[in-house]
Amino acid sequence: MSKRRPTAGIVATVALIAAHSAIAAPDYSNLGKDLTPVGAERAGNADGTIPAWAGGLMQPPAGWTAQQGYVDPFPNDKLLFTINSTNVGQYEAKLTRGQAALLRKYPQNFRMNVYPTRRTIGYPKAVTDRVIAQAGKVSLQGFGLRNLNGSTTPFPIPEDGLQAIWNHLVRYLGGGIVRAGHSFPVRPNGDFFKIGFWSQRIYAANVDNVEPNRLFYALGYFTEPSTLRGTIFLVHEPVDQVAEQRSAWIYNSGQRRVRRAPDLAYDGINDGSEGMLTTDQVDGYNGAPDRYEWKLLGKREIYVPYNSYTLSDKSLRYKDIIRPKSINPDYVRYELHRVWVVEGTLKPGQRHIYGKRTLYLDEDSWSVLAEDAYDTRGALWRAAMHGLLQAYDAQVPFYRFGIYHDLNSGGYLVGGLDNEIKDPIQFNARARVGDFQPDALRRLGGTL
Repeated sequence: MSKRRPTAGIVATVALIAAHSAIAAPDYSNLGKDLTPVGAERAGNADGTIPAWAGGLMQPPAGWTAQQGYVDPFPNDKLLFTINSTNVGQYEAKLTRGQAALLRKYPQNFRMNVYPTRRTIGYPKAVTDRVIAQAGKVSLQGFGLRNLNGSTTPFPIPEDGLQAIWNHLVRYLGGGIVRAGHSFPVRPNGDFFKIGFWSQRIYAANVDNVEPNRLFYALGYFTEPSTLRGTIFLVHEPVDQVAEQRSAWIYNSGQRRVRRAPDLAYDGINDGSEGMLTTDQVDGYNGAPDRYEWKLLGKREIYVPYNSYTLSDKSLRYKDIIRPKSINPDYVRYELHRVWVVEGTLKPGQRHIYGKRTLYLDEDSWSVLAEDAYDTRGALWRAAMHGLLQAYDAQVPFYRFGIYHDLNSGGYLVGGLDNEIKDPIQFNARARVGDFQPDALRRLGGTL
């Protein structure tokens, strides 16, 4: 049987595909040039409503002390306009579906005050140098990360949704964070109560004698109310989540015993959240991304909570912040920013209370700034937003607050507040691996 020679058309098609592949390959030489070191567009947008990135906010205001909390470095910025239920249609192209739903559902309680955009995110040079050095070297095997080698943005030019999600999961958070905070489940009638939680998350580079395949260690415990006080959680988070799953333990003061906590992942419901928060919604999104197919939908310009310094004011009392249906909108600053839009669809045969979720990732920090979460029938169920803040003393972007709205019940949960806490957040904290072993939970439990 004679072999057929490829036609000219086939040859041309193959050549075109090869050429397209070559063109589509990420050009990492632009990092630190046309792109910021972590892959954002350095330039502003065409109409000037998003400015060019100029290095970020890298110094605190004159005379600042950590005991003050993060004071507003832009006190003279003027309100540009307010988005509310009467003009939501005018701005809908620059809103998430969840934001638009909140504006329409709560016309008396939810509005968005928009201020000038300030691209404040910046990092230490050693951090961005490592990102650039590792660009193109990190890989994925299935959903597991390989050859991270200290990078905090493994895929600065993402080619798919999973790569973008990993950028969020390993983003730079100062090497280690120790903080105390308060969260508030708010019922539909406006009743609320306070949950206190102390936590530390220390990344592998800041842990002495770190174990193999560790991204970070986390330990936290409830400080109030009395019904939760003394409950302690411990997590060992792996880098390669194909080779090893998350290990988690819980200590219960009533039982005085440590046990494994396999439900401290995915859609396990967090204690103290009144059912409004799944474990993988903490920190915007966390944990193994294997239950969803992640699709990168591209970039959009969205109004998002950003530079949330007003809500850091230590003179604010919680009673001034907490309101029925949503927190007091006068304390939330929104800005127009470019975000990567990633859609997660639950894989066949996998289980989760959310059948689909859309995440909006800040191009400058890779932080999830908003989430639209859908039930398994495809209806929009919950809308989350995370107010970002640049810790100018430590050169670290982190969440000032997170709010999770249940559009069905009318309740919400807000967390990450520390207005009535004196101790400042600690960045670049260090620890020993022995501090994060199950036996340490027993010792700690005896002191709480």
